[in-house]
Amino acid sequence: MDASKAVKSVLTELYPKMVEQRRDFHRHPELGFEEIRTSGIVAQWLEQLGLEMRTGVAKTGIVARIKAGRPGRTVALRADMDALPIQDAKTECDYRSTRDGFMHACGHDAHTTMLLGAATALVSVKEQLSGDVVLLFQPAEEGLGGADRMIQEGALEGVDFVLGQHVAPSLPTGVIGLTTGPAMANVDFFIIRLHGKGGHGAYPHLTVDSVAMAGQAITALQNIVSRMADPLQAVVVTIGTVQGGYRDSVIAESVELTGTVRTFDTLVREWAPIQIERIIAGVASAFDGSYELIYRNDTPAVVNPTEGVALMRSVGIETLGKKNVIDVPPVMGGEDFAYYLRMIPGCFWWLGARHPKPQTPGYGLHHSAFDIDENALVIGARMLAEGALHYLRSENSGV
Repeated sequence: MDASKAVKSVLTELYPKMVEQRRDFHRHPELGFEEIRTSGIVAQWLEQLGLEMRTGVAKTGIVARIKAGRPGRTVALRADMDALPIQDAKTECDYRSTRDGFMHACGHDAHTTMLLGAATALVSVKEQLSGDVVLLFQPAEEGLGGADRMIQEGALEGVDFVLGQHVAPSLPTGVIGLTTGPAMANVDFFIIRLHGKGGHGAYPHLTVDSVAMAGQAITALQNIVSRMADPLQAVVVTIGTVQGGYRDSVIAESVELTGTVRTFDTLVREWAPIQIERIIAGVASAFDGSYELIYRNDTPAVVNPTEGVALMRSVGIETLGKKNVIDVPPVMGGEDFAYYLRMIPGCFWWLGARHPKPQTPGYGLHHSAFDIDENALVIGARMLAEGALHYLRSENSGV
């Protein structure tokens, strides 16, 4: 049987098991570098497929290999496994999280299940392959640098190309979204501490009001976006928390602000903290106060090379139909798949998974009521498997 037909047949038959497994993962969410149960289930599934694997990569990650029947290049398929510290609000759902304060609010339970499905399908056609497929089950995507640690521990050794995907609650099931070039943003975080002189609220002239400083700083920082940055360069500056003071009649001695900066361009990324510090220093000086700035570069931007997008466009058209392969604009969210793409070419795409219930499509990633259309499980597994098949077939095409 043709490899693509075999993949489709295997996944169609496997669908009920994939639904069951995804729901099991959803019931038992685990945070980054704590995915012990999850990785144990993954390892057992891969062992039943007869695959070589290395466990404990980046603490809880797994790297497995499907060895082809003939020599050739190597393509890697990646899925992230971690959940989030969010309370699951799906009160009427029979696969609701059993752990208070934790849930799969970003679809990593689905990503892991899809890669298990793709692995099962590819094993069934491995004798038809020219080249190997490496399976990357990655921990700690949610801001903890799991991809970087996987690479440091050899996950990409001998790999020529890498593919990954993310469920998209905004896209209908059966559609994929592709972006050439910058697809997701550089992600950076900061802490600003403004120090004044505390005192009685009735005698403000004897104090240096850090709350007043904070108010001015928050307003002034938005000028980075509206007046200081090139309007053709995307920049987001968000203040996420404001903490200071302890009583209504006391002027606070200090206030702490935390936030995030999102950019695409490398030079803009380097420029942003300089502007933040200039503004904070100016505000503090004007109030006769002082400041501290802690600025941390986190995940780099996801940048899709042209050849990777071209490959997955071809896969999508052949698998889903031309009308279901769309171009989507870059987004300011972050994704540590970026680390893989800094090392080798590949592609990262959005997989439509809009929930069919009327009230659920409005719940996006990281929402406490987030859920997916489980019909996307087979589609995502097919996209991964077909991406691997197309890449390995294209050895002489220059992809």
